[in-house]
Amino acid sequence: MTSPIDDLHSVRDYLRYASSQFAASPLYFGHGTDNVWDEAVHLVMRSLHLPLENNTLFLDARLTRQERELILERIRRRVDERVPLAYLLGEAWFMGMPFHVDKRVLVPRSPIAELIESGFQPWLGGKPVERILDLCTGSGCIGIAAASVFTEAEVDLSDICADALKVAESNIELHGVRDRVRTVQSDVFANIGGRYDVIVSNPPYVDAGDLASMPEEYRHEPELGLAAGQDGLDIAHRIIAGAADHLTPGGLLVVEVGNSWVALDDACPDLPFTWLDFENGGDGVFVINEQDLRQWQASR
Repeated sequence: MTSPIDDLHSVRDYLRYASSQFAASPLYFGHGTDNVWDEAVHLVMRSLHLPLENNTLFLDARLTRQERELILERIRRRVDERVPLAYLLGEAWFMGMPFHVDKRVLVPRSPIAELIESGFQPWLGGKPVERILDLCTGSGCIGIAAASVFTEAEVDLSDICADALKVAESNIELHGVRDRVRTVQSDVFANIGGRYDVIVSNPPYVDAGDLASMPEEYRHEPELGLAAGQDGLDIAHRIIAGAADHLTPGGLLVVEVGNSWVALDDACPDLPFTWLDFENGGDGVFVINEQDLRQWQASR
């Protein structure tokens, strides 16, 4: 990409240029935006540490040479290398909250955010929430978002990957929740003690076929956070099998399995999953309560 650094000067110029470059490229939008313009706005504004909304005041501001070089390099990498925008910025947003992200973790994009905002209602009913487990936490976004809603609850962020937990630790610091949120390195429930009122998980769930055909952007993400065997359910089956022993009476299990939901429904026909609909899009998330899990275990 030939550098236009001497021809482009204002924020407005770079928004137009980024949009044109993205529109002319075979980019895939699946990491926080879904169109050329939003991707351009996000890249330019956040590269300049400017707000994503109410930012028209800055459109005609002239950029320093260092700022122009940074934005052009990020546009180049987005187009030529297909690096997800969140990795270029080192930042992603989840439930309206910023999170540190890099190639050690997946880019946050779960529809579970909508469920957290509702306080897991109506599925929790009047049950008080004192402890929450975010299993396969990655960046920690789900558990930390839950901590922002359940302000008295203790939250454990668990992952098998030590590098991912370092990112989660940085997000605990970012959001100032060290007094209630901690990390635990664990292979599913192997190192998990005690019981939780809510266990929520966005585990690896991509099956072998989908993994082989994913757009280039996803190949920058850690395969450990995506791949889950031939049918995408290797981790989900382990979570379902062990969850009842780690839930309080009346506790709730929430798991995202994405496109593998049909395979899970077929594999566990006796489990009364409730598959959720989301106003803001997304599917493949189920809820099930502790009692139903115990009854299922007893019948096996």
